[in-house]
Amino acid sequence: MNASAPFAGLPPVVKNLLIINIVCFVGSMIFEQSTRFFGVFYPDSPFFKVWQIVTYMFMHGGISHIFFNMFSLYMFGPIIEQILGPKRFLNFYLIAGVGALILQFGVQAIEVHQIVGSVRAHEWLNFDMLHGTVTSNYPNIAQADFDKLVSIYFTPLVGASGAIYGLLLAFAYLFPNMKLQLLFIPVPIAAKFFIPIMILIEIYLGFSKSGSSIAHLAHVGGALFGYIMLKVWGIRKGIY
Repeated sequence: MNASAPFAGLPPVVKNLLIINIVCFVGSMIFEQSTRFFGVFYPDSPFFKVWQIVTYMFMHGGISHIFFNMFSLYMFGPIIEQILGPKRFLNFYLIAGVGALILQFGVQAIEVHQIVGSVRAHEWLNFDMLHGTVTSNYPNIAQADFDKLVSIYFTPLVGASGAIYGLLLAFAYLFPNMKLQLLFIPVPIAAKFFIPIMILIEIYLGFSKSGSSIAHLAHVGGALFGYIMLKVWGIRKGIY
C-alpha cells in the first residue's frame, strides 16, 4: 500500500499543512504539556511566547476539532491553492490565522479592561507554578470577574479554525453559486448564502453568554482578514 495515497493529488501546501497538523496533533497526545508551549495565550499572560502566534494554528483540542478543520482544508484548500498559487495560498492561510488571533486578542483586551480598567491584569493574579493554582491579589473581586480573568490568562487558544474560516470565505467569494450541503441540512445552498450564514452564527455565538470554550469571534477574524486579503490582492469576486 502506498503510504502517500491519502494525500495523492493534493497540491503541495495543502498536503504539507495536513501532514504538519496531524503530526502536531499526535505529538500533543504524547506530550501533554505541548499545548502550554505551542497554544497561544493572551499577550499579558506569563505563558505567552511570540512563536505561539503561529504554532497555535497547528494544535488542536480533540479528534472532532482537528477532523472538522482538516476535512475543510482537504475539501476547500486545493481549489483555492490552485487559483492563488502555492506561495500566495500559504500567505493567505497564515495571515487569516493571525487575523483570527488579532480579533480574539482585541475582544479579550476589552473584557479585561471592563474588569480592571486596563488591558493588563497580571498583577491581579498569582499563579502557583508548583500546584497549578491561581489566587487573586484583590479579595473583593467578584467571583465571575475572577473566573473570567483566569480563563483569559491561563487558557490557551488552539486550532486552525481561523485560517479555515478564511478559506471558507475565499471559496464563497470565488465560487458564490457553488452549492454546498451539510449532512443534517438536506437542501443544497449556494456558497454565497451558506458561508455568510455560518459567519453570522459565529458572530451571534461570540456575543452570546453560552459559556462555550470555542473562540467564535476568532473564526470571524479569520474570515474578515481573508476578505481583506482578497481585496488587497485584487482578486475578482465570483469569476469562477
